[in-house]
Amino acid sequence: MPDTFKVAVLVSGGGTNLAALIRSQQEQQLGPARLCAVIASRPSALALDKARAAGLPTAVVCRRDYISQSDYDAALLQKLAVYQPDLLVLAGFLTRLGPDFIHHYERRIINIHPSLLPSFGGPGFYGLRPHRGVLDYGCKITGATVHFVDADYDHGPILLQKPVTVQPEDTPELLQARVMREAEWLILPACVRAIAENRVVWKDGQANIIEQRVQPGL
Repeated sequence: MPDTFKVAVLVSGGGTNLAALIRSQQEQQLGPARLCAVIASRPSALALDKARAAGLPTAVVCRRDYISQSDYDAALLQKLAVYQPDLLVLAGFLTRLGPDFIHHYERRIINIHPSLLPSFGGPGFYGLRPHRGVLDYGCKITGATVHFVDADYDHGPILLQKPVTVQPEDTPELLQARVMREAEWLILPACVRAIAENRVVWKDGQANIIEQRVQPGL
């Protein structure tokens, strides 16, 4: 039995991707990964209710409570040190992380974004905005991306993407719901499990997932 791989989830909003991770854990689909804490950037985040309902430890670290980025990063690092996570998942986390924080968790932070990066990503592209951009541009395909986090918004090595077809009748709201259902809620748990099972390989700065191997006789 592999050792438990602890995952902390950082949130700012409703927690739809957190809910997908909770479901996956309850269905034993995360392998050795276990959610160890949920930390919100605002006390009103509805994701906190989902975390508490699942019996997960919660905390709030608000950016506005700290004068500088470095002070905020230090407070967040201190809070996370209580749980000692092996991986951080940014699941709708809208607060910027500084370079010192990212360096501390280098290659141990992933983010889920509701588009096929590098398209419709970067500052300001959150919520419905990526989906509005897809529709305004007339794209026929969109999707979701899980990537490792670096110092730039929605940047860093891509780990997994899943396409979703844009329908003629789509609105931003309809498209958002389908991207969640058909892409985000599938690839985020898959990436967490792959990292926990040490199935991510790096080459030339790029990350790739090795598929699970079935042992002979099983």
